[in-house]
Amino acid sequence: MSAYRVALLAFPNIRSFDVSVITEVWGADRTDRGVPAFELRRCAADRTAVAMPGGLSLTPDRTLAWLDRADLVVVPGIVDPTAATPPEVLGALRRAHARGVPVAALCAGAFVLAQAGLLDGRRAITHWSLADLLQQEYPATTVVPDALFIEATEGEDAPGPVWTSAGTAAGIDLCLHLVRTHHGAEAAAAVARSMVTAPFRAGTQAQFIERPTAPEDRGADALASVREYALHHLDEPLPVGALAARAGMSPRSFARHFTATTGVTPARWLLEQRLAAAQKYLERTDLPMPEIARRTGFGSEVTMRQHFAARLATSPRDYRAAFSVRVAP
Repeated sequence: MSAYRVALLAFPNIRSFDVSVITEVWGADRTDRGVPAFELRRCAADRTAVAMPGGLSLTPDRTLAWLDRADLVVVPGIVDPTAATPPEVLGALRRAHARGVPVAALCAGAFVLAQAGLLDGRRAITHWSLADLLQQEYPATTVVPDALFIEATEGEDAPGPVWTSAGTAAGIDLCLHLVRTHHGAEAAAAVARSMVTAPFRAGTQAQFIERPTAPEDRGADALASVREYALHHLDEPLPVGALAARAGMSPRSFARHFTATTGVTPARWLLEQRLAAAQKYLERTDLPMPEIARRTGFGSEVTMRQHFAARLATSPRDYRAAFSVRVAP
């Protein structure tokens, strides 16, 4: 099988951190850990070195023509969101998108996609401090204020999906999600382990926006033991009241503290953990669907299938067919 081809779009104004994230996710050979082979290319208008902040520079190894061969195009965040992107870069993005290639932008890279017209009529996200500016400058885009990353395909006839992410660390979340989407949860987990980061970070950007924080919500996470307990008992109902009692709190206080700590409600967090556990069973085992549903707390195959459709836009059976890594006897 040929390597999955990823184009890192290089041009003046890109951020070195985002270039490093893209390179770390797709530029390292982890085939010995079960990760598919990737071919990452740094694509620019020409082979001239691209200056980046901090005295760094990036040397392109391909021209923009290579985007015609790419399976994925990733745009790093940019330093100045108001700067004009070179027209040849915008044209290359439009051509790649028109032929159905997924296009992703990290952080303020959303402004580049907006300049290219790829966010017209779509939802998008960027760093919380730039969200108002993105909405003001590109009113045809619907800026979502509190996501970590988002796929924008709603109401569009365009052939390729468009992804945007919130600031800095959310770019890591998006890159790992793209690995998970195209190659399965096991591959994303292997990449995340080598980066010493979480393969999936539940929550929204809202938890990082500057706002006063109550003193009792600062400091160590008092609910870690409850989450650890839940992860080992996903096959049980785990109602909020029972988890609150284990934490020694009232259900209302528990829900408030839990959401402040994780960025999501207890119910949403449990759903994400159950989906992640089901994905692993589907990838690694031959267990029948009803048994996987039982072990992960969905109760029935029908319920599990409904959540897969709503959250992952696929069915458990199709997910297993696409991402199973079981070794044939």
